[in-house]
Amino acid sequence: MSSISPRGNNPGRLHIASRRGQQSRRPFRPVVLVNGMLSVGDKLQDFPDYYRVLQKSTGGGVALSSLEKKKPVVLFFYPKAGTPGCTKEACKFRDEYGKFVDAEAEVFGISSDTPDANAAFAQKERLPFPLLTDQSDFLRKSFGIKGDLFGMLKGRQTFVIDKNGKCVMSFNDQMGAEKHVNEALQVVKTLV
Repeated sequence: MSSISPRGNNPGRLHIASRRGQQSRRPFRPVVLVNGMLSVGDKLQDFPDYYRVLQKSTGGGVALSSLEKKKPVVLFFYPKAGTPGCTKEACKFRDEYGKFVDAEAEVFGISSDTPDANAAFAQKERLPFPLLTDQSDFLRKSFGIKGDLFGMLKGRQTFVIDKNGKCVMSFNDQMGAEKHVNEALQVVKTLV
């Protein structure tokens, strides 16, 4: 059995004593857990991954923070490129894309697929908007997007962010992939 105790004159270190009397020193590293969830009314500036650069399917990268003060942004998180539900959702955004442009909104699809997989998906489905790669799910975790089907399937979530970086809509419906577009469009139209 081990016990952990702080060592008085050695700040930043822990003294670990084992039952056998052996000692080892390990550096003390504080762990910060962020249990965030992006909700309506939240400012994206409060989420550190808002500043992270994500790779675009069209080449290059973008940080969501770079769009602040320019136009409203629609972010739709989808589980996996090329799957039936994700294809329906992306194609519905494609079909309604002109309405988002008319409302001066930027649209991005986000998944953990590689940039190449997203590019192939975008090309195959003729998507007029970039798909972003959140390869280690940093943004998905930071925004608190929960998995579905007991965590076996990544969550499907859509957010609308106004020009000031404030979340004005959060919509989650795994099975109603096409509903995300209608919900987002209704909100975007009110921001014009």
